[in-house]
Amino acid sequence: MRTRGRIGVEGMMSPMRAVVQRADGARVEVEGETTGEFTGEGLCVLVGVTHDDTPAKAAQLARKLWSLRMLEGEKSCSDVDAPLLVISQFTLYGDARKGRRPTWNAAAPGEVAEPLVDEVVARLRELGATVGTGRFGAKMRVSLTNDGPFTVLVEV
Repeated sequence: MRTRGRIGVEGMMSPMRAVVQRADGARVEVEGETTGEFTGEGLCVLVGVTHDDTPAKAAQLARKLWSLRMLEGEKSCSDVDAPLLVISQFTLYGDARKGRRPTWNAAAPGEVAEPLVDEVVARLRELGATVGTGRFGAKMRVSLTNDGPFTVLVEV
């Protein structure tokens, strides 16, 4: 049984969510300024935060991203020291099951989400990752060359 809002399938709490794309170069701009980018092989990660997410989930997501084997030759970023571009994306919790306009009820408000996205980035850097970012709450232009294409949804 599926329920609405913060509670997911069978009464379980909603997971922290990331859409991960293997890329051959990625970049994010805010008002014409490049705030994060990488060239060559790496991962572009869109992170969505819901109401029940915690710093522990952010740390778990960071570990998963760092070790996820989706680069060429089934390598991870940690195997080849590949960079990541991490961008906040509240729309990952958009719900368009009813009507034509998505609702964002499951997305955490900025004061909850921003520190948790920052925590993912900080934990990745602690693990040794090179991480570029967007700017929380800003209108961003993201460009990348999806290599494969290879895109995975990760939930923790």
